[in-house]
Amino acid sequence: MDYISHNISVNLKRIRSSKGMSLDMAAEQTGVSKSMLYQIEKGDANPSISVLGKIASGLRIEFNELISPPPMDSCLVKVTDLIPTKEIPGQYQVWTCFPYEDNRKVEIYRIDIEPDGVYVSGGHGEKTREYVAVLEGAVTIEVDEIVQTVQPNEVFRFESQHTHKYRNASKCKTSLLCFFVAYS
Repeated sequence: MDYISHNISVNLKRIRSSKGMSLDMAAEQTGVSKSMLYQIEKGDANPSISVLGKIASGLRIEFNELISPPPMDSCLVKVTDLIPTKEIPGQYQVWTCFPYEDNRKVEIYRIDIEPDGVYVSGGHGEKTREYVAVLEGAVTIEVDEIVQTVQPNEVFRFESQHTHKYRNASKCKTSLLCFFVAYS
């Protein structure tokens, strides 16, 4: 399930429950069948914009409340449950673990790079710093005039406003976590 579908699932159930509504009541208010609401809340359905509009209207909420990251004090993300955000087979896969949110200035990605693979990332804007922690393998990062190889148990930090490359020159897969931090 991608993170937007996850957001909709969690938010719909939370909002419906906070209003003290059963699935039957929500179906009556929104004009969306009880079974469809149940499937959305379980994360088994991918509702259309029209269905989401009916839900927002019937529950008297803003559309954005359905798709925004749900408020939570803690959250476990299983990369194996996510759909890659970017992918070139035989080269790399990128998963968005935690996207930027209004009240948080950090974004976290998992990147797997295949042997001899290269992942090129565009700049992330001024005043954005990137931290790269290698989970397995090794990666060489090329940014501006800097070329730095990062091994497991090492973390590399750099200003990420310019295009940069992640290169896996080894014969095994490299996995890393990238943290993007916006600062002022």
